Amino acid sequence: MADTGIIEEERRKKAQNNVIFPFFGGGVMFTDYLKIAVNNIRKRKLRSWLTMIGIFIGIAAVVAMISLGQGMRNSITEQFEAFGIDKITIMAGGGFFGIGGSAELTTEDLDVIKKSRGVAEVTGFLTSTARVEFGGESKFTFISGVPTGPDERELMLEVLTVDMADGKFLGSGDTSHAVIGYLVGKGEFFEKPVKVGDKIVIAEKELKVIGIIDKIGNPNDDTGIIIDLELAREIYDEPDRLDAIMAQVTKGTSPSSVAENIEKDLRKHRDVEIGEEDFNVLTTEQLLESFNTVLNIVTGILIGIASISLLVGGVGIMNTMYTSVLERTSEIGVMKAIGARNSDILKIFLTESAIMGIIGGAIGVVIGVMMAKTVELAAIAANYDLLKVEFTASVILGSLFFSTVVGTLSGFLPARQASSIKPVDALRYE
Repeated sequence: MADTGIIEEERRKKAQNNVIFPFFGGGVMFTDYLKIAVNNIRKRKLRSWLTMIGIFIGIAAVVAMISLGQGMRNSITEQFEAFGIDKITIMAGGGFFGIGGSAELTTEDLDVIKKSRGVAEVTGFLTSTARVEFGGESKFTFISGVPTGPDERELMLEVLTVDMADGKFLGSGDTSHAVIGYLVGKGEFFEKPVKVGDKIVIAEKELKVIGIIDKIGNPNDDTGIIIDLELAREIYDEPDRLDAIMAQVTKGTSPSSVAENIEKDLRKHRDVEIGEEDFNVLTTEQLLESFNTVLNIVTGILIGIASISLLVGGVGIMNTMYTSVLERTSEIGVMKAIGARNSDILKIFLTESAIMGIIGGAIGVVIGVMMAKTVELAAIAANYDLLKVEFTASVILGSLFFSTVVGTLSGFLPARQASSIKPVDALRYE
């Protein structure tokens, strides 16, 4: 019996040393819970770090995805704002900007749209790939044919929203000249840079370069070449086809009402019923909404996948806390024996799991910011300047709050189990 008493006393002293703050009877402040929790996490450093891996991987992915998505959304919005809210885009059904669709637009459609009520100006373009030769090299790229007439040219320049890095844009009836993209002029398409005044050959037709478009940020645009529409028709052997038609509404007219007029006129001209249209008429707002919808769906899916890591991290915290409860059963018994209430034990373990959630979230935010910036820099290196990131306080604080909630909820059941342990059973636990 004496030996048993000595062993029990040693166990009690050891548990008291681990507790550090054995003064529950006098009332415990939150700082005391915090100190006990931090001390216990520090004693189990490796296990705590391994537990938080799932949390900061999930938070990092969420922060990176949301920041990239928001940055891309802002870039797209800026592009559409530059395009103008008074523009309407008409595309063939089944394709993107009329490319690859089963139907196609023609010059007859353009004439119909030109007569629609509320339309001030209308223009269209033709785009396809063709072989381009320069300096002994031969490569395929997108060649766009645009109208160069006085009225249509001005509207097309507004639609394209381009600035000239060097030279000038195509003039009226300019069928022997070409305007090249930024990367072609910089020497990142052909081995040698193409300069204003150089000659390029497109489908055996020699054209003089008269202008270089400033960087847009999309490699398809920055490696493209713009020529006169009639010349493009001759090269592609497409006397009537148009890939997209853009209409500008008259001042003071609602774009949505003009779009309805265009739809009505095109249905009559193409002899199709409502709901069976083989074309799409979209205002700038509708185009932006469509892009945002697609972007939201993609971002949501990626965030959902990333959230699986948070779930795994939460399970990891729960497992660690259950293990901690078993290891500290004697300690819990001593704390209760010296005055700790069930709520005190519950708060200690909840604080500990919440701290792991906060630390995991903070590390995840830092990693997420680094990941997003890395993707942005990689995109810039690949000439995708439109892919930018935007970090907002709501994303950062929201991620920290979410990780804290995950950590706290994950630790609730183990904390509840710890608080329900009877002092006598805890002190007897080996």
